[in-house]
Amino acid sequence: MRLSDIEGKEIINICDGEKLGIVGDSDLAFDAATGEIEAIILPERGGVLHNLFFDRREVTVPWAAVKKVGPEVIIVELTEKKISSLRSRR
Repeated sequence: MRLSDIEGKEIINICDGEKLGIVGDSDLAFDAATGEIEAIILPERGGVLHNLFFDRREVTVPWAAVKKVGPEVIIVELTEKKISSLRSRR
């Protein structure tokens, strides 16, 4: 699968119906040896003001959690969101 195949698609969690974000506003983690996607890293939805004044946070969606890639959406199964702070990685 190529990045252009998933770019612009909305990511929906099948467990709770939550819209997690859009591929394009996110980062992708790749395996350097194989070039395969390992995870989609989405900015946590909190609004512009939240990101300006507080730690910017992110949600990591492992590629193994992707259940279906449709024409407009990517369905994932996340029973528990892994949220981390970008500031803690500096």
